[in-house]
Amino acid sequence: MSEPGKSLILYVEDNPENRMLVRRVLLAEKYSLIEASSAQETFEILKSKRPDLILMDINMPDMDGYALTAKIKAMQGFDNVPILAITANVMRGDREKTLEAGCDGYIQKPIDIDQLVREVEKFLARRAHA
Repeated sequence: MSEPGKSLILYVEDNPENRMLVRRVLLAEKYSLIEASSAQETFEILKSKRPDLILMDINMPDMDGYALTAKIKAMQGFDNVPILAITANVMRGDREKTLEAGCDGYIQKPIDIDQLVREVEKFLARRAHA
């Protein structure tokens, strides 16, 4: 597993309550965290930072997480950064649509804190061994 505190996570989420919950969980696990509340803010952050993992809300107002994921994966140097979708879209086919859009994993809302930590650790460990 990756060592907490050494991994930088970008969380893209427009809902302040969801950001607060995930922030509290990840900071308690000693991860470094940057937050973006829109696609535009995400691109600004990615100009100067290279996160080890991105948590992506799918339903956002300016650009949905599917399109934003595809754009990030197309950016030079970001194709191997794991992107985990965090979404309330839990109908049949939504998980597949998320993975087809380029997300590497899928966490459904409401967020299970233990599952969130497990998934983050799993994808960071995979990346460390890649």
